[in-house]
Amino acid sequence: MRFGPVPTEEAEGALLAHAATAGGRRLPKGRRLTEDDVRALVADGVREITVARLDPGDIEENLAAERIARALVSTGVEMAPPGTGRANLHATRSGLFLPDRRLVDAVNGIDPGITLATLGEHAPVGEGRMVATVKIVPLAVPGEAVDAAVSVLSSGLAFRLAPFRARSVGLVQTRLPGLKSATLDKTRRVLERRLEPSGSTLGREERCAHDEADLTKRLARAPAGEDLTIVFGASAVIDEADVVPAAIRRAGGEIVHLGMPVDPGNLLLLGWIGERTILGAPGCARSPAENGFDWILNRILADLHVGREDIVGLGVGGLLMEIASRPHLREAPASAPHKRVHALVLAAGRSSRMGGPNKLLARFDGTPLVRRTVETALASGASGVSVVTGHMADAVAAALAGLDVALLQNPRYGEGLSASLIAGFAAIPANCDGVLVLLADQPLLTAGDLDRMIAAFEPSGPGSIVMATDQGRRGNPVILSTAFAPLVARLEGDIGARSIVQSNTDLLREVEIGRAASFDVDTPDLMLEAGGRFDAD
Repeated sequence: MRFGPVPTEEAEGALLAHAATAGGRRLPKGRRLTEDDVRALVADGVREITVARLDPGDIEENLAAERIARALVSTGVEMAPPGTGRANLHATRSGLFLPDRRLVDAVNGIDPGITLATLGEHAPVGEGRMVATVKIVPLAVPGEAVDAAVSVLSSGLAFRLAPFRARSVGLVQTRLPGLKSATLDKTRRVLERRLEPSGSTLGREERCAHDEADLTKRLARAPAGEDLTIVFGASAVIDEADVVPAAIRRAGGEIVHLGMPVDPGNLLLLGWIGERTILGAPGCARSPAENGFDWILNRILADLHVGREDIVGLGVGGLLMEIASRPHLREAPASAPHKRVHALVLAAGRSSRMGGPNKLLARFDGTPLVRRTVETALASGASGVSVVTGHMADAVAAALAGLDVALLQNPRYGEGLSASLIAGFAAIPANCDGVLVLLADQPLLTAGDLDRMIAAFEPSGPGSIVMATDQGRRGNPVILSTAFAPLVARLEGDIGARSIVQSNTDLLREVEIGRAASFDVDTPDLMLEAGGRFDAD
């Protein structure tokens, strides 16, 4: 392929290297220029243009990508139509993605213009998830390179999908004094959500004393059809003579392995009773955050063999994100005179219920509402303030002129609160312990309200979530430990962090601040009640 600038008059039949505009029409990258295209470019004053001309045997980018991608299609994986030199492959069912690094590397080593990127090993995927992409970097590549890639892929499967299989799962939870029923209820809910992608269900749940004899009875009498039993012990399993492994052996089973080089998840236990798999869950599996338990559970649900050798080989990549609910973090927070809580003001919304004007620009005693809220945050003990903007971003920024805040523009603000939370959390300073999330339309909030919430906050364990309440009813603001950042990154829709709070009520502390927690100015009537006015009023 010959690539470079040519006089525009000589470009007919060549492939356009970069998108251009001619005669009011957009000419996309890779377009084979026609006589009309060239005439329009010349008329627009374009004297020189960068193009590519194919040599004999060269294959254009889309066709090359399609040929290679077709060689990657397998059971559970389909190809989407190519475009802009790219062909994507998607899962047709839920399961675990299993790539062959040797074959993927071999394809990527053929020609620098051919690239194949995939998800990681054992990545869980749902139906429709993109699992791989073939991208041709230049506008064309030599045909012999494409032939070589297809030949490599014909020698084996570069990747496959191990589909999940629905199982009947049993859950047994042991109890000790002080272990709340709410914690056990949450554990069941979290486990049910983990089972959903496979279509598996809980066939039974039993709760018993944290006692070897009592647990033995529950393990030995599993109903017909239960091929996986998950045990959550009231205390951690730290030895093969401990209650859970002892009960498994007493019920006629064996211990395959205790311990796991994945953190969180070190205290996982794998065993068998007859043909039934027994999983002793680590305490971190009570949280929905990813941990080593997910890795082993997903493999079992995908009918993949899991033995001692599989578990001990998980150390590389096994250091996962910290989980706020763990009673002991890997590293104690650095000593500091006070907890560092960063305020995040969400000011990206469209004010659709206001019927026209942007409520954040309404004035309270001459001050725009958004500025009033941000000034309240600045007057609190927060270590810093960031503001997420979106709708009318320039006008909101102008209303905050002169304030010591970081402005974060969210181009996805139309997707709801979750998009603003994700954008805000991604930009929070790394040395912060927590994030105080404020809605910009709560005019009754005071700096004292925020300081009381900050005082109740803890970076981990109980207090790692703090919510404001109005006569016991939960409202806003909310403080989340930065350890919840991985869960925030997976939020969707316009419900904010509600799902995180609902899944971690044992970590929640409530701070009563009265009507300030529930009062916002979503409608013109509420705006008038609060004393706000628009400039045109």
